[in-house]
Amino acid sequence: MKKNILTLGLASLMSVSMLAGCGDKQTVTPDASTSSAVEGKGSVYYLNFKPEADAQWQELASIYTEETGVPVTVVTAASGQYEATLKSEMAKSEVPTLFQVNGPVGLAAWKDYCYDLKGTAVDGELASKDFELMNGDQVAGIGYCMESYGLIFNKNLLEQAGYSQEDIKSLDDLVKVSEDITKRSDELGFSAFTSAGMDGSSDWRFKTHLANLPIYYEYVSEGVLDSDAIKGTYLDQYRKVWDMYVNNATCNPTQLSTKTGDDAVADFLMEKAVFYQNGTWAYNDVADIGDENLGYLPIYFGVEDDKEGLCTGTENYWCVNAKAEQDDIDATLAFMHWAVSSETGLKAMCGGEGAMPSGDAGMGLSLPFKGNLESNNLLVNLANSYVKEGKTPIAWTFTTMPSEEWKNGVGSALTTYAADQTDANWDKVVKAFVDGWKEEKAATAQEDTNAVEDSVEE
Repeated sequence: MKKNILTLGLASLMSVSMLAGCGDKQTVTPDASTSSAVEGKGSVYYLNFKPEADAQWQELASIYTEETGVPVTVVTAASGQYEATLKSEMAKSEVPTLFQVNGPVGLAAWKDYCYDLKGTAVDGELASKDFELMNGDQVAGIGYCMESYGLIFNKNLLEQAGYSQEDIKSLDDLVKVSEDITKRSDELGFSAFTSAGMDGSSDWRFKTHLANLPIYYEYVSEGVLDSDAIKGTYLDQYRKVWDMYVNNATCNPTQLSTKTGDDAVADFLMEKAVFYQNGTWAYNDVADIGDENLGYLPIYFGVEDDKEGLCTGTENYWCVNAKAEQDDIDATLAFMHWAVSSETGLKAMCGGEGAMPSGDAGMGLSLPFKGNLESNNLLVNLANSYVKEGKTPIAWTFTTMPSEEWKNGVGSALTTYAADQTDANWDKVVKAFVDGWKEEKAATAQEDTNAVEDSVEE
């Protein structure tokens, strides 16, 4: 299979950003444009994308305000509601000064709101310029964390079923183990997989994260980074994985529309299931199992299973609101720099025992900044181990998905198919994936054209 820029350099970037050792304590030294923040002018309003990090950001905001006198407000959008919340907040009189986009697709909608970060202090903290999100010559956004996702598993339950990680090296192996556990589930007292919930708190794991794999492999085979038309070359593999998830889980496939993300976490914590698809950000949710019992597998996809690692990338790009008052922009730049360069900020973001003054363990993120600290997040360290072994990380191509509407169409079709697994219903998944992609890409392109024309007219 051909390799392209999707895989080139990602491992080396991870070695820089994810495997970095502890940074030294640093002093906040904002660039010249942040002088008003130092003087106590301006304020910060951060619209946070990550609900699991809300408490930590609230604490960091309080600490920064106490140290500098600069008011910092953090508002966290509900899971799956960020874009809608951002649109709503941008229409108010008090607008976010710091917000997020998921990559090129998100940037297309918000590029006119993005302050050029080139040459700012926070831009200077990046370990690699590859984490800049560009809009022409401007640095429109900065990736602030690297994350990985795959199959979190319970080592103890897998051993009780008579297997170990060494027995699972491919999709065929995983299907075999899962189906065997299902046959003996009454005897064992647990299932292979947690519920594949398809309500709004959980469906992104499958209509976005699992859907990343057929897109990634198609991009690699075609030698492209994006496409206006998906062929669906690897949708048979997508179906095989989805069948495995829903037919070897804790609930009947007909119940998926009502199952939540919390249900899946409960399945795992209560040891009702061996495998749970999620990412490094979910560590705090599953940590009670005990690090000694936690393992991490790639989502084997039946293509190049022996070579591939976890799905690794970012959809978390910080953008500063160019339409905010300049004092607020300057204050926001200073806060961002402090968060990624000060001892307090780095400990809170990277995590560790007692990382925060409150005693909280912190966010457990892997940062693409020079001061990145070794993580206390076992899942991050397990993800790193695949890189050390020479496995190829699966790039996050889902940032090129055309729209939320496209994702919702795929999710709805997956739910329908799970409840009645006929070829005709799978054809609806294929139609939503392939035809929906082309339609939504065209619609998005037209929206961007209209936005440019409206801007010119103004």
